[in-house]
Amino acid sequence: MNSTQEAVIFYFSGTGNSRRIASWFSDLYHEKGIDCRMFDIAETGYSVMENIDSGSIIGIISSVHGFNFPKIMLDFIRNFPKGKNRLLLMNTRAGMKIGKIVTPGLTGIAFMVSSVILRNKGYEIIGQIPFDMPSNWISIHPALRKKSVDFICEKNRFRIRKHFERLYVGKKDFSSRKDIIQDIIISPVALAYYFVGRYFLAKSYYASHKCIYCGFCIGQCPVNAIKTIDKRPFWTYRCESCMKCMNRCPVDAIETTHGLWVIVIYAVSVACTFFFYEWLPVCLQHWTIRFLLFSILLVGFIGIFYRIQQLLLRNKTIAKIISYTSLTYYKIWGRYRCK
Repeated sequence: MNSTQEAVIFYFSGTGNSRRIASWFSDLYHEKGIDCRMFDIAETGYSVMENIDSGSIIGIISSVHGFNFPKIMLDFIRNFPKGKNRLLLMNTRAGMKIGKIVTPGLTGIAFMVSSVILRNKGYEIIGQIPFDMPSNWISIHPALRKKSVDFICEKNRFRIRKHFERLYVGKKDFSSRKDIIQDIIISPVALAYYFVGRYFLAKSYYASHKCIYCGFCIGQCPVNAIKTIDKRPFWTYRCESCMKCMNRCPVDAIETTHGLWVIVIYAVSVACTFFFYEWLPVCLQHWTIRFLLFSILLVGFIGIFYRIQQLLLRNKTIAKIISYTSLTYYKIWGRYRCK
């Protein structure tokens, strides 16, 4: 890598983990006297590729959503122009602190899919490196304490230098291969998330009664997934669940629809029981048919009930009751702040 003319890093980051990794790599390049440019793919177009020399190294980094790169990054990679550059793939996964250990997340099919696409475009993949940054998925668990966040970040910063030095002397780094078995095992979940799960989770967020209608979440959304309906923020199916809106809201008004999840899952379970045992012929009682029907009902029901909730939020009393059913409403749950 010591013959590298420059480095160009493309990243997608909701709460800042991937941006932080990209920034640390950029600092190391500059230490070696190599110019490094960083581009947020949510804000840049493909025209920037016209100014990248064939001797430059390209880095691509994104968080992992549902054991794959999010759709915005997959679309970016799919539309990436052809080239012969050396290319480094990285991702950030959900890391947790247990004692003095940072527990690893799972990459799933993120590197598998993107590597095939980019190799077919002519690029030489020189590395696939996952980083277990602090988990930001506060819809599922409370925000990590600052002490844990700092510990995990420091561990990764130390790791980055080791990976960088290896790449700098011309070696390849496929540290992700040690996780290949569990990544293959989890691959069906990644496919289910891409075709079903991400649409369900897109309806995870809503603006509570604390919302001051500042429009910050709408303006900051990297995929323009939030629009105004009934004079309130409304999350569409375009949402990538990057958590940027929730973790950056100035008044912590964005919450997770935990109560709605319970209602929808119960309604889908009842509907599926009826369809499976009262309507679906025995000859069609196959798991693929059941999964397809379940998926259609799940996405459809969450859309309908989410729209009903949006209407109910217009009443302040009901809006407060809805907030009480959300774990993210309570201060003890916290928010993830990545500086």
